[in-house]
Amino acid sequence: MHYTIFNTALGICALVWGERGLVGVLLPDGNAARMRASVQRRFPAAGLAPATPAVQHAIEGIIALFRGEKRDLREIELDFDGLPEFNRRVYELARTIPPGSTITYGDIARRLNAPGMARIVGQALGQNPWPIIVPCHRVLAADGGMGGFSAPGGVSTKRQMLEIEGVEGVQAPPRLF
Repeated sequence: MHYTIFNTALGICALVWGERGLVGVLLPDGNAARMRASVQRRFPAAGLAPATPAVQHAIEGIIALFRGEKRDLREIELDFDGLPEFNRRVYELARTIPPGSTITYGDIARRLNAPGMARIVGQALGQNPWPIIVPCHRVLAADGGMGGFSAPGGVSTKRQMLEIEGVEGVQAPPRLF
């Protein structure tokens, strides 16, 4: 397993990858040493390495998205090995949400034929190993509110990411795709 860190408009991010694709994304932190320490805590077997062409492509997409470009990162290869099947289905569905659009936790549950499981969808998204690539920030509470966000900065980071993508008035009814 390998990792690299890189700068974005929101701060320093990290990508962790193995032979079958990305295994993790760490969202912005303002300090490279803290980011390296975070990677080592979550992925102790990962070593710092230059980005492969596929990882460099992912980096470029993330940097562009944080600059405000409407990028779709669905083509980035993810390693789903070892994830619960329900989480995998949630992540695959969340990847279909285009930049600038939102959906609710309940909508995802209904689309997965699991009505009433909005909280479980939220828990799965709270464990999302690939925030931004699996755009959990585009998933809102039933009332159009922010819901939660487990990345550094919490809900304020989620709001900032949505604003960059052009989503206005997060308390307004969500714009479904």
